[in-house]
Amino acid sequence: MSYRVRLAPRAADDLQRLFDFLAQTDLAAADRARGSIAKGIAFLQDFPFACRKAIPENPLLRELLIEFGQSGYVALFEIEDADTVTILAVRHQREDDYY
Repeated sequence: MSYRVRLAPRAADDLQRLFDFLAQTDLAAADRARGSIAKGIAFLQDFPFACRKAIPENPLLRELLIEFGQSGYVALFEIEDADTVTILAVRHQREDDYY
């Protein structure tokens, strides 16, 4: 089974913010980070239940860890139904929390 993965507007804004931040100092690294995030998102098409639960009370709200360099990114997503996964927010692992 393959899920359709969509971005909530906030998640799209997060991705742009993360890219812009890294591109200020290293455009090549920003492009590589974008590629790593895209691979992570592609993983969700087939295996969203393989990701850790964000909170125990809601098994459909999960987090995807995306490796990049010595740290990486975390994507908060929800399994909406049998066909759709929605990415709600994305942050760098060193950020405090989702905005």
